[in-house]
Amino acid sequence: MKSTYLSFVIPVYNEEATIKPLFERILDVMNLAEINSYEIIFVDDGSSDRSWIEINELIKKYPQKIKGIRLRRNFGKSSALSAGFKKARGNIIFTLDADLQDDPAEIPKFLEKLESGYDLVSGWRKHRNDPLSKTLPSKLFNGVTSILTGVKLHDFNCGLKAYKKEVLDCIKVYGELHRYIPVLAHSLGFKITEVTVRHHRRKEGKSKYGLERYTRGFIDLLTVLATTHYLHKPGHLFGSLGLLFGAIGMTSLGYLIVLWFMEIRPIGTRPLFLFGILCIILSVQLISLGILAELITKNVDDNYVNKQICEVLEIKEEGTSEKEEERRI
Repeated sequence: MKSTYLSFVIPVYNEEATIKPLFERILDVMNLAEINSYEIIFVDDGSSDRSWIEINELIKKYPQKIKGIRLRRNFGKSSALSAGFKKARGNIIFTLDADLQDDPAEIPKFLEKLESGYDLVSGWRKHRNDPLSKTLPSKLFNGVTSILTGVKLHDFNCGLKAYKKEVLDCIKVYGELHRYIPVLAHSLGFKITEVTVRHHRRKEGKSKYGLERYTRGFIDLLTVLATTHYLHKPGHLFGSLGLLFGAIGMTSLGYLIVLWFMEIRPIGTRPLFLFGILCIILSVQLISLGILAELITKNVDDNYVNKQICEVLEIKEEGTSEKEEERRI
């Protein structure tokens, strides 16, 4: 642990009552674990209460340990985390929410997992102290995300996570993508896992998230699927959808053709006739779009080059020393 420097990135939005208690809990955990090399970065995401004043008071008392970042307005959690990641100096970065529902006492458990060879450790609030209006949609969301992405985590929304620095160096966080960082990291070949964590009931303030975040999250899930599974093979995505709609259209029209030959009834006025034609047209458009997307992806852009660099774990060449290898990596 002597060579380890920890950075805690904590997004804050109208959490004036919990900032000081959270810092004190982190401080207690660090003292108990005998960890002196760390920093705490509070990111005020456009709070309208005294959150920024509370952060400034802590900075005056602990200037060596605490940093503050204030955003001009409420940009959202992903933007707040991204701002904190850019300022973080640690080779291990923790994220946790400022509402005191995440327990800093779990930090040593995360460090143990990272030391065992994992690159990202996500918290799992197995026994979550939230109302059913939050837990049930969250379970559905987590289940769908796990199935579609192939990443076997139980709780993508947990704010308590630990990353090695190189993971965040390879990932750009925006929109609602903060909850999909494990998916993006997994697609780049990083080793991820999860640990069960205690989850406390909210005592101060109120939740900043409603059901609309699941709508935004679903749209970002589609973005993640497209950029991880189909980034370099978009023809497979659009082609598969095109073939699906084509099969539906052909089946509908085939059924109507059978009726026409049997002279059961006219088919020109039936809604199924128009539906079948629309499916065929949509199928042709999707397949054509997939072919065009494949042609576009043949041009190597900066994102593809960066992705290739992030995929490189180690380079060894005959006759190179260890120092030369480190510089090349």
